[in-house]
Amino acid sequence: MSDLGAGFGYLMKGQRWVAHHGRWFGFGLLPGLVTLVIYAGALVGLGYGADDLVGWATPFADDWSSPWQGILRTGLTALVFVFGLFLAVITFTAVTLLVGQPFYESLSEEVDRSEGGDVPESGLPLWRELWISARDSVRILLRVALYGIILFACGFIPVVGQTVVPAIGFCVSGYFLAEELTAVALQRRGMVLRDRLVLLRGRRMLVLGFGVPLTLAFLVPFVAVFLMPGAVAGATLLARDLVDPDAAPDPGPGPSAADSGGAPAPRAWSA
Repeated sequence: MSDLGAGFGYLMKGQRWVAHHGRWFGFGLLPGLVTLVIYAGALVGLGYGADDLVGWATPFADDWSSPWQGILRTGLTALVFVFGLFLAVITFTAVTLLVGQPFYESLSEEVDRSEGGDVPESGLPLWRELWISARDSVRILLRVALYGIILFACGFIPVVGQTVVPAIGFCVSGYFLAEELTAVALQRRGMVLRDRLVLLRGRRMLVLGFGVPLTLAFLVPFVAVFLMPGAVAGATLLARDLVDPDAAPDPGPGPSAADSGGAPAPRAWSA
């Protein structure tokens, strides 16, 4: 199986894992639902307040005659809302992982436990794990923003900007989405951000096979909520492969033996 196909296989296996462990699927839905409610409220507020914000930011247009004032401010209002929606899409996963840190840590540990072998634990207090996750997420988002600026500029190149650049953009987004998701399992294994990025670069096609299809699915926020538990489970399986390829199970189409068993109730989180 090619690395691209193997990466997609881990994505599918993660979804099957939560499908066979229904309690953990429901457990993993909670952070995504909370984040979705927060983002929906923020977007509704932005929708109501965008025109006031644009009016405050463009006092020079107060004396413009119709229709020019309306054209300017209506266009800017639409851009503000579209930009807010864009930020919501690219930050949804990072915020969901931060909100759901205890949930996804527990889910990831259970995946490790069901697959056999050691179940690493960070041993850090909750506040420390939240700080590390928030710090690393900001660093990743800054990298994504830098690539976004470069790709935006390249988008003005005829033909290439409308074909190659969007494809590269999805690859960049998928790569860093995979980083954020595998971080749940890799942080428990004591790997800092720099080490994780080196590890991912060594298996770039495998990582893209996992992250790019997920990025396309995450463009629909409701889909993102329901795929998050399986995405964390699949990322944990992928992380096991990246850290110890010889011990990794085959990410083929069939569920593992552990998938056929019942799932224990999610454990309570303790700091």
